[in-house]
Amino acid sequence: MPSYTVTVATGSQWFAGTDDYIYLSLVGSAGCSEKHLLDKPFYNDFERGAVDSYDVTVDEELGEIQLVRIEKRKYWLNDDWYLKYITLKTPHGDYIEFPCYRWITGDVEVVLRDGRAKLARDDQIHILKQHRRKELETRQKQYRWMEWNPGFPLSIDAKCHKDLPRDIQFDSEKGVDFVLNYSKAMENLFINRFMHMFQSSWNDFADFEKIFVKISNTISDLMFGYQFLNGCNPVLIRRCTELPEKLPVTTEMVECSLERQLSLEQEVQQGNIFIVDFELLDGIDANKTDPCTLQFLAAPICLLYKNLANKIVPIAIQLNQIPGDENPIFLPSDAKYDWLLAKIWVRSSDFHVHQTITHLLRTHLVSEVFGIAMYRQLPAVHPIFKLLVAHVRFTIAINTKAREQLICECGLFDKARGMESKEDIPYYFYRDDGLLVWEAIRTFTAEVVDIYYEGDQVVEEDPELQDFVNDVYVYGMRGRKSSGFPKSVKSREQLSEYLTVVIFTASAQHAAVNFGQLFLGMYPEEHFIEKPVKEAMARFRKNLEAIVSVIAERNKKKQLPYYYLSPDRIPNSVAI
Repeated sequence: MPSYTVTVATGSQWFAGTDDYIYLSLVGSAGCSEKHLLDKPFYNDFERGAVDSYDVTVDEELGEIQLVRIEKRKYWLNDDWYLKYITLKTPHGDYIEFPCYRWITGDVEVVLRDGRAKLARDDQIHILKQHRRKELETRQKQYRWMEWNPGFPLSIDAKCHKDLPRDIQFDSEKGVDFVLNYSKAMENLFINRFMHMFQSSWNDFADFEKIFVKISNTISDLMFGYQFLNGCNPVLIRRCTELPEKLPVTTEMVECSLERQLSLEQEVQQGNIFIVDFELLDGIDANKTDPCTLQFLAAPICLLYKNLANKIVPIAIQLNQIPGDENPIFLPSDAKYDWLLAKIWVRSSDFHVHQTITHLLRTHLVSEVFGIAMYRQLPAVHPIFKLLVAHVRFTIAINTKAREQLICECGLFDKARGMESKEDIPYYFYRDDGLLVWEAIRTFTAEVVDIYYEGDQVVEEDPELQDFVNDVYVYGMRGRKSSGFPKSVKSREQLSEYLTVVIFTASAQHAAVNFGQLFLGMYPEEHFIEKPVKEAMARFRKNLEAIVSVIAERNKKKQLPYYYLSPDRIPNSVAI
């Protein structure tokens, strides 16, 4: 009688093992096997991190194995199990891999396909088409869209972390709770000690000195300008092509800052003037941290200048949008603390835009949209699911935790307009390193796309892919054309660019605006088994290693090195 060797790999994370009964049956082109209990006498099967092998003998030849059915039944109490993969050795000596990388909870049956990536058009056998359809039907019931707050992208329909599908929860809630509670503790330790200074007005310069003596170097004009290029929010600065009417600054006001003996208008024409406009914050009401304290937020306009040393420095700050006697323009020639305080107001506004827009909206929430749409519309056998799943790992979980604990009631990489020239702006490392990483990702995604899509028509006629893209647009982006996301993709080039946006946003862009896990290019879960894709992954890692070397060599010569976009420091996904 034909005999198969079944190898079962259990996950190594906490509580991945199980004491429940595990049954296996094989579905082949010529028939199905009986259900077999996987159990070895006097042996503790399916322990955490274990790789166990079993001999399964069947009554008759099964033909080509199409599916593996795994059934879990409770032994005493239901004991969740994380199954990594199953490898099957056939009677003819062939090996077939069946990736899983999922939690199996309760008394359930899980059906696995072999690891070869397949588009919907590749499945001509009814049982495989049925498996594909049922998987998506089940997922669409589990992964539902919900409006968290008006105007925001839709999010997962879950009030708290434990409401999420088990597969996207953190491996251990204790781990993430520690991170979040640690952050709160640090806020209490390092901010609350100064809160008494901010709960009432300052009375004299001594109050300034108590806090500003610690940060005087970090908010110097040079560092202030540098942070717009390479700080945690390097996406707002733009080259100024025309002075806005709402900022009535003149040459006479800033001439002491201009080094080329040119008028302000001439400096604008030569491309030496830059602007950061916080118009988005205009009209926001004062916030109350307690009944006696109002906290105000400015909507400043900051004008910056590229000096003869090619460094960016501030030359004018207006704290609100409408000019007038009550809204003066602050200058470097003003009194020391007037100018310092103006820069502090700009930094405060920059912090709020960074946290709510650059970080929360354009990395966390946008990446969650990609993740939900992926689970809803792409079966595990689809090549784009296999490509993206590592880049949405724990993103939905960390966002749900944040909505639950941190932000309840109690972009994408943009080739910034006018900021492209390395000769004009040589110290914009966010741009330089970001473009290197972007190109490495784009090359990799293009290789993967070309393996599975032999032409543009195949892209256009892939219904699951188009449903994924449409889900992102309709639900995630609320159908807004201004989001920049398409309703559909019609070519291999467009698909590669789309996937580059997804991966870059979840990895490099988040790293650039957050830090300052698994790192970019590392895929420990082997969802892909085909040799061409594994070779593409190897080339991707090699390209990333070359970028690491380029950045490390440049940083040797810098007093203030920029590492945020070094690939060895870029996590694969938004998970913190």
